[in-house]
Amino acid sequence: MSSGCAKRGGCPSDYVAVSIAVICFFVLLSRSVLPCLIHKAPRNNSSSFWIPVIQIFSSFNLLFSIVMSINLLKIKSKNWLQYCYLWSVWVEGPLGFGLLMSCRITQAFQLYFIFVKKRLPPVKSYIFLPLVLLPWIFGATIIHAKKPLDSQCHMGLEWTFPVAGLHALYVLALLAFTRAIRHVEFRFDELRDLWKGILVSATSVVIWVTSFVLNEIHTDTSWLQVTSRFVLLVTGGILVIVFFSISSHQPLLSQISLKNREKYEFPRMGLALGIPDSGLLFRKEEFRPVDPNEPLDKLLLNKRFRKSFMEFADSCYAGETLHFYEEVYEHGKIPEGDSVRRIYMARHIMEKFIVAGAEMEVNVSHKTRQEILTTQDLTHIDLFKNALNEVMQLIKMNLVRDYWSSIFFIKFKEEEAMHKEEWSFSPPRVSSVQGSDDPFYQEHMSKSSTTSRCSSPG
Repeated sequence: MSSGCAKRGGCPSDYVAVSIAVICFFVLLSRSVLPCLIHKAPRNNSSSFWIPVIQIFSSFNLLFSIVMSINLLKIKSKNWLQYCYLWSVWVEGPLGFGLLMSCRITQAFQLYFIFVKKRLPPVKSYIFLPLVLLPWIFGATIIHAKKPLDSQCHMGLEWTFPVAGLHALYVLALLAFTRAIRHVEFRFDELRDLWKGILVSATSVVIWVTSFVLNEIHTDTSWLQVTSRFVLLVTGGILVIVFFSISSHQPLLSQISLKNREKYEFPRMGLALGIPDSGLLFRKEEFRPVDPNEPLDKLLLNKRFRKSFMEFADSCYAGETLHFYEEVYEHGKIPEGDSVRRIYMARHIMEKFIVAGAEMEVNVSHKTRQEILTTQDLTHIDLFKNALNEVMQLIKMNLVRDYWSSIFFIKFKEEEAMHKEEWSFSPPRVSSVQGSDDPFYQEHMSKSSTTSRCSSPG
């Protein structure tokens, strides 16, 4: 094997390693983008959207920086493309591996507070993640100031082991958060995926750091240089794709096959959590006539009336009020002692209806919104009581009057007259449920077109 090839790059094995890394990155892109395109999942501004995006960004940085820092492509230019401190210190460190691990630690931090402390995390993800990354930035700054790297971007034995220890420190931090939530009986696979993440990252980091150390300290052994950098890049490629694939930011989507899709792509959250009769209408459901003079609270307990009224509200672009009522109603069906399912449903309702800028944000007072978002108990039985009361007032003042004179009520009365004994089956209204490390969000119900008169609440 040519010693020049080992030092300057461009060996056949180098190009094979680069090809494998490119394939791994494109597989990573396909696994992150295709499910969203196929299932038409909406873009979300919460951490369930931007943390996976950052993971993709950091994965690219990690792989590309390895290629550039050890000159696998035999680049002869002496400009910034060969600037060791850019690739070996900054892009590979804080912007690569460090950022990738920080995303996972942030996800574990969120799960810990939501399911163990039963409250929202006290620090927002966009603040917590940079804080986790600070040790890596601090370390990169010291290395850049001391400038220990030679012309081949090797830093020597005295710097190699501290850098390797920094890699291990982040794996240990992830392990600590995961141990803190190990007793929670998750409904989906968050904890299992975190343990997989630790196993994969620990194994990969051991191999990766071993190759890194060998590449740094055995600079005179040609075959070891070539072999170690090949393993370094290939292991990095495997790490980023497996690490993202078992990410806990999409616990529901990971259970759905892209090849064997059902007629209805995603169940609603109530169905996903196994809440009885969630959004379903049954053939043999007991017939109950609707009297417009009855209180709205009682009328809404009739699922057929609720379905008709919801379709009317959707047509008026005010459907979020009825959807909020229905999901809070389902939330109330979960037993008080079932804290995990209550947390899942509460978090889902908050992300979908309560958080400012949510996809179906309901019009409630600032005080009520803050009471919910700053609650110290996500399992509290009256968590949404005040918000529901405000929403019901809006419905009574605006939508109810117009519904009685709409074509939706006329159609409802016709069906009621035709099927007093047994109603025909109506397919469940479904919405897209897609996990987050947070972990869920839903897409809007399609809006029906109608010529009926509407008054939008709020």
